[in-house]
Amino acid sequence: MKLLLRMLITSALVLLISNLMTGVHVANFTTALIVAVVLGLLNIFIKPILVILTLPITFITLGLFLLIINALIIILCDNIVGGFSVDTFFTALLFSIILSVSQSLMYAIFGETK
Repeated sequence: MKLLLRMLITSALVLLISNLMTGVHVANFTTALIVAVVLGLLNIFIKPILVILTLPITFITLGLFLLIINALIIILCDNIVGGFSVDTFFTALLFSIILSVSQSLMYAIFGETK
């Protein structure tokens, strides 16, 4: 049940953020739901590998390089999911920051913890 709620929250946030931001386009709620699932899978399988490979630069930048990794995950999701597009790397970076912060807020409101 928690997983379903998380996917619905993330889908709604992806759709909302895409409507508020220029440069991020989501065709419909079904596409937003697919984006949420793909982002979840990429964060489970690909992100840990990227974090390990970039550990030295992450230490040097005091963890700020993780924002770059999140933006790369968004761009990868853009390439995988049809109907979802992000125009530039900076847009993906801003989208990932807004999505992460809004997810944290929504999970806190709904009592979800990681």
